[in-house]
Amino acid sequence: MTEKWWHDSVIYQIYPKSFNDSNNDGIGDLRGIIEKLDYLNRLGIDLIWLSPVFSSPMKDNGYDIDDYYAIAEQFGSMEDMEELIAEADKRGIGIMMDLVINHSSDQHRWFKESRKSKDNPKRDYYIWKEPKADGSPPTNWRSIFGGSAWTYDQQTEQYYLHTFAEEQPDLNWENKELRQELYQLVNWWLDKGLAGFRVDAISYIKKSGFKDQEVNGPDGLSSIFEASANQPGILNLLDELKAETFSNYQIVTVAELYTEDNKRMQEFAGDAGPFDLVFDFRHVDLDLSEGSEWFKARDWDLIELKERLNEIQKTYAGKRRATLFWENHDQPRSLNKYLNETEINERSIKMLAAVFMLQRGIPFIYQGQEIGMSNVKFENIDDYQDLATHGLYQEALKAGYDKEEVMEVVWRRSRDNSRTPMQWSDAENAGFSEAEPWLKLNPNYQQINVEENLKDDNSVFYFYKELIKLRKNSPYQEIIVDGKYQPLLKSDPNLIAYLREKEGERLLLAANFKNKEVEINLDYQVEEIILSNYPEFDYRALKAKRLDYQLSPFETILLKVK
Repeated sequence: MTEKWWHDSVIYQIYPKSFNDSNNDGIGDLRGIIEKLDYLNRLGIDLIWLSPVFSSPMKDNGYDIDDYYAIAEQFGSMEDMEELIAEADKRGIGIMMDLVINHSSDQHRWFKESRKSKDNPKRDYYIWKEPKADGSPPTNWRSIFGGSAWTYDQQTEQYYLHTFAEEQPDLNWENKELRQELYQLVNWWLDKGLAGFRVDAISYIKKSGFKDQEVNGPDGLSSIFEASANQPGILNLLDELKAETFSNYQIVTVAELYTEDNKRMQEFAGDAGPFDLVFDFRHVDLDLSEGSEWFKARDWDLIELKERLNEIQKTYAGKRRATLFWENHDQPRSLNKYLNETEINERSIKMLAAVFMLQRGIPFIYQGQEIGMSNVKFENIDDYQDLATHGLYQEALKAGYDKEEVMEVVWRRSRDNSRTPMQWSDAENAGFSEAEPWLKLNPNYQQINVEENLKDDNSVFYFYKELIKLRKNSPYQEIIVDGKYQPLLKSDPNLIAYLREKEGERLLLAANFKNKEVEINLDYQVEEIILSNYPEFDYRALKAKRLDYQLSPFETILLKVK
């Protein structure tokens, strides 16, 4: 039915540190994931994407790798990793790892060698530049985490470049020897039986000319994004990566890329591109202001959200596939983004689930999303562990915001919102661990947890399970997986609606984003009611020549129509 083995897959992302702690040290681990494979199998997912578990000093929760051939001690051993791959495979689940090759840790042996001297054989594995005449950094680039993207090294009296934290020096992809080292490690992991990779921050591997950019912030710096994201020539490097590694295995790859240019995005995805899929962030970042004050809240409405969702679907039409997601480890919880806090309930959570899961593409469910986990409001900034959150906090204070305003920003956008420990039960520490967790729990774990969800046939968990079943084992599978996507009601401020169509058969999804009744009027005859988040309602009245219906607050329905 499908062109690729993964075209009907559902992917579940695990943030290992926060998923399940098997040895009660307060930190999630690989054996903790093995313990929960039956739970994930029950949900119905096909692939697990693991955030990094490589050896790391953990300055950025594993996205700073000091040994690509080793597992971080806090997560377990290589034997645990191999057992996870094998045990998942027994259940028909593949394991995808997070491939972080834009940068390494400053504790990696390559960087330790590189910084010893200007003529060290590994010097060119990283990007070193002379200071300006006044001793200042080579360019005015601002790192993603705030502050200069350059750090001065006293020993060799040069600066090295880091797109992210200073402990994460950028690898120099212009060095052929380095690239071969990277390809070797990718193939080493693929030979262990991985099902694929999510490729981190790959937008940044090709740098432009090392020149100052136009200042775009009160700090006198310019975002490194303008200087090094998706630069001309990047595709040559990525095509080589694919030829040397990915193309020799039956795997799936998804890249983290940032661009709003449709044509540019299409170049990266699909058979002709270096990756099978790319994450497109246009719909999840619509609340961010552009420029240096990106942390400032931006107003948006449902029409704009629909425009972005529809544009993404248009970008990945044909043989390409969109990545369907509301959340990940870098995003706050979707419930708090797309709903008012007072409007988060079982109906509205299910409505959001249906809207993204039934579009055309590959769904990614982030841990806890399937039970309705939400943002957290820690009162003290010191309770947050995320580097980017602390950088954002300082940047906002410098921009003139007072602490109360900045904490509102943190509550809205902190990456720790999605990193609080998984809520397994209402027991102490939410059943995540017998020890105090590395990051504080969301206090609502006593009401929102896996155990409660599994006891209730009408829970959010079982609704996600039903959505997955529709995609994988139902009479409508081919339409949902392969059917065309046609947006409806583009200018309606209250409703999202779209058609899925294949070989003359049509499904219609309608979702009310408002906490009030909203009328829907469409010229379609209803043949069958397939799914609803109001299952107790009598839908016989819908079987009419026209779809004229009052949608209840946050109601969503999937219909077969003609």
